[in-house]
Amino acid sequence: MVAGSSYLDAEPMPALRSLASSVWIQQVGDAPLAQRSVPHGGAEVRCVLGEVPRLLGPLTTAAHLDIPAGGTVVGIRLRPGVVGGLAGMPADELADTDVAATDLWRDLNRLTDTLGDAPTPHAALDQLQRFVGRAAGEADPVVDEAVRRLMPWRAGGPAVLPDLLSISERQLRRRCRATVGMGPKELQRVLRFHGFTARIQAAVDRAEPGDLAGWAVEAGYHDQAHLTRECRRIAGVTPGEFLAQYRAACAGADDHDHVAAYRPMLLGDGRSVQARVLRPA
Repeated sequence: MVAGSSYLDAEPMPALRSLASSVWIQQVGDAPLAQRSVPHGGAEVRCVLGEVPRLLGPLTTAAHLDIPAGGTVVGIRLRPGVVGGLAGMPADELADTDVAATDLWRDLNRLTDTLGDAPTPHAALDQLQRFVGRAAGEADPVVDEAVRRLMPWRAGGPAVLPDLLSISERQLRRRCRATVGMGPKELQRVLRFHGFTARIQAAVDRAEPGDLAGWAVEAGYHDQAHLTRECRRIAGVTPGEFLAQYRAACAGADDHDHVAAYRPMLLGDGRSVQARVLRPA
């Protein structure tokens, strides 16, 4: 969510849709940018073309990432529970970290060169998606179901999961930390905030007036005061500031498209528009 750049979110290629929620291409203008990334429950594989790809681990608070002037970034937003199998290590060791991919995967120099030499950003993104598809391990079906049941529109919460999933609370927490990077309670908080973020993105796209109190309840908060506390904790700003910053960066910008990132968090919203699909390069 930054001014001075173009940003296109899109659906991942079909073979990657069980692993990734969206992919993106960002192209930066003449000035370097410090971009805020907010938690969404998953991790991200991102590459400034010409540099080594990096893995942004599962976030519990916002992170700020520097993008050089004139840089082009391609990235993949992984679903919650994927990063542990992809990195081949417990996901909680990657939480709130930004790691050079060379520290995780061998023989990555060839991929770095391939991405940098790609004729278009779309072609580079295709190559990155194919790499992630080959590197990813098997998902944990119990954790997958836990993630589905912790989405903002679902009733219940972490306390009911052990009985529903026929697993002990301790085992569930251990498996969530190993695959998602955080326990069920923290994951619910992150997914709830992601739901609020998605509601802001949709409202800005539709030029809707702000309704922070209504959006708070819609995302699963007790009230607006509860949302304000969580927004300060996670993003470092109030909900009103968060909305104003997003509007300043994206409102009316034809070269910003975040539909693929926010649409999955607005289940049942019949006004949601179709996410863009990138054609293979």
